[in-house]
Amino acid sequence: MATRNNPLFDTATTLGKILLFLGVSAICGVLVAGLLVPAAAVSGSAASGSINFFDSLPAELKVDPPSQTTRILAADGSEIASVYTENRTKVPLDQISPNMKNAIIAVEDSRFYEHGGVDTTGILRALVATARGNKQGASTITQQYVNNVLNANLAAAGEEDQIKLNGVNKGVGDKLREMKLSIALEKEFTKDQILEGYLNIVFFNRDAYGIEAASRYFFSTTAKDLTLPQAALLAGLVNSPSAFDPITNPEKSKQRRDLVLGLMKDQKKITAEEYEAAVATPVEPKVTQPKQGCAYAASAPYFCDYVLHLLENNPAYGADKEERQHVLYGGGLTITTTLDPKAQATAQEQADAAAGANPDKWGASMVSVQPGTGKIVSMAQNTSFLAGPSGFNSQLNFNVDQLDKDGNDLNGIGGFQPGSTMKPFTFAEWLNEGKTMNTVVNAAQRVYPIGYPWKNTCGKVQGAYSTAQKNAKLDAADDLQNAEPQWYKPLTVLEGLYNSINTVTFASAAQLDFCGIQQIADAVGLHSGLPSADGSEPNPKVNMMTLGNLLGSTQTSPLTMASAFATFANDGKYCEPIAITSVTDATGKQLPAQSSNCRDAIKPEVARGVNYALQEVLNRGSGSLIQPRISTKTSFPIGAKTGTSNNNGSTWVVGHTTGLATAAWFGDPLGNQGRAGQNITVNGKFYQGIDGYMIAGPMFSNYMSKIAPAYGTNPFPAPPSNMVSGPTANTTPGRTTPQATQAPVPAPQATQAPAPQAPATQAPAPAPAPTNNGNGKGNG
Repeated sequence: MATRNNPLFDTATTLGKILLFLGVSAICGVLVAGLLVPAAAVSGSAASGSINFFDSLPAELKVDPPSQTTRILAADGSEIASVYTENRTKVPLDQISPNMKNAIIAVEDSRFYEHGGVDTTGILRALVATARGNKQGASTITQQYVNNVLNANLAAAGEEDQIKLNGVNKGVGDKLREMKLSIALEKEFTKDQILEGYLNIVFFNRDAYGIEAASRYFFSTTAKDLTLPQAALLAGLVNSPSAFDPITNPEKSKQRRDLVLGLMKDQKKITAEEYEAAVATPVEPKVTQPKQGCAYAASAPYFCDYVLHLLENNPAYGADKEERQHVLYGGGLTITTTLDPKAQATAQEQADAAAGANPDKWGASMVSVQPGTGKIVSMAQNTSFLAGPSGFNSQLNFNVDQLDKDGNDLNGIGGFQPGSTMKPFTFAEWLNEGKTMNTVVNAAQRVYPIGYPWKNTCGKVQGAYSTAQKNAKLDAADDLQNAEPQWYKPLTVLEGLYNSINTVTFASAAQLDFCGIQQIADAVGLHSGLPSADGSEPNPKVNMMTLGNLLGSTQTSPLTMASAFATFANDGKYCEPIAITSVTDATGKQLPAQSSNCRDAIKPEVARGVNYALQEVLNRGSGSLIQPRISTKTSFPIGAKTGTSNNNGSTWVVGHTTGLATAAWFGDPLGNQGRAGQNITVNGKFYQGIDGYMIAGPMFSNYMSKIAPAYGTNPFPAPPSNMVSGPTANTTPGRTTPQATQAPVPAPQATQAPAPQAPATQAPAPAPAPTNNGNGKGNG
């Protein structure tokens, strides 16, 4: 049986109400005494004890900036995306409509400019109303601001369970603390500063914190431009954002708005005519739903995601990832990046066009960097960050490594087999050792058995090419192959590079120190996009001691390849890729960003020789097949190299002008990337086998034709004449497209004979043959 209330103390009775009134009046008296009268002037143990308690409460409030929206900007200042924990944009009081200031004061604290933080008149009025059975609040705007700041600080510290809400879990002690902090706050800040802080922190909706975000969300306008009816509605919303939501409860929202307008009229803040016009205005929200995060980036969602990962991994932004994310998503940062919106739009256009509707989910990506600075100019791929109409969505970035150098996640796919785009690095070591590019080598040699006497002063060469040894179940691959049979003959090293002949690369390597090839690869930043098998190295070096890597068997990211080729464009100086030029916090303070980090990597004359050869790739080699064609004769000085993996599942063109380096890739981005790019149809066209020039080539050509001129297309400095010495006759057989008439610079005949086998000064131990690109059949 339920316990009956004592009728004497039942607040429903007249006597009960009188007793309650007397009780709360006594409490009120103690509060007022504690707030306004020095303890020494008050007699009575009860009052003295209450004042002692009050005096013991903290009087300082830590007013940290509330969580604010972070903006990620392109190089020209345009916004790429915004991210936040709470959608809030702080605005100064002079950027808030007077209608809003008057409305919020009218409904929340009409005596705001008169009291000292706690309104004793309001407290007495509220107590009397409560005694009469009518609930009425007494918190001033200052007290509400204090409460919001306290709760925001708790949320920032991860102590959301300690947050205090009126009428839910707030006791007398909490109210006393709030009052004392309010009085102290009023001594430190002006009324306008408190009002500004309050309007920027107050909650309007889960998608709108503060008046600027609320104005944009509910009315697609700014706080400065709020009309009188709009301001009154938002002011009324603060009391109960859900109950008075104009979207879900338009009738209650209008009633509340009109109540606010009535208070504004009574308090002489608006005229009767203004009141009548405002209440006659229908409630018509014009919602702008915020879309935060890189998934909703205006452009470059994958670049945006890459930028956020760089900052999340930067210890300058916090001791751990959680702390860094708090700074990034709540610190109101302005992150200025290197992205060029025009270049990005063109790159995205080319990546999208490369594969069309693409039901088989073939991937296309493109990334550009600026030689001399390492700035990432564009980064695009043909997928949707969220599910889109094409049906090909992925949150993995095709252009970057899986992990950064410290082993932190970059959300990258980890690269693809670069194929013949690796050949210029062996060619660079050929020039670095003082050899001439028109030296003839024996491209007919296809067998490099186990125990072949490679020269290596810093390790052992791994792998072999010998069908006989493979058939004997030894660790070897089939004899080395080219794509077409007519290339097994003596050829110059230059011809071998611009026609992408596998046997020429190996005949060259047979005369080189592999240690030098490794040093070239390391110097230009080449590394795997995947961590080592044991997890000990997040970005292991491309091991040039493994024969398959001469032809590109290790997965490498497009960004790595573009940065490596930029070294050639930059006269031999390598620059680490960077994406972030400036970060400022909400106060304008500069935070750590990235700056160019460049180093001497290869000799300038070697870089110039490589540039000479890479121009010939486009003029009369494998790159001359690219349509639309781009070459030094038809446009501007530009060099590039095509590349294709063994099964045609990964195809490339990587190249550069003096001002821009770009990697274009097309192939299989799924799973273990094992699909063959053979007998497939893309954009309605059937391909027996995809080669680098076919799809990646037009992506590269179209993009560079439109974007490269803005970054500088000066002629490449000429290599030393003795570097280009050798036969001048064109011995290129069997090309199906017209050959350019320009021959290499005439020079004396090379005195070096075709490559003999090196003396067997070192017999490396048998090693496993490369399993990827081991036979390098593609010339592309």
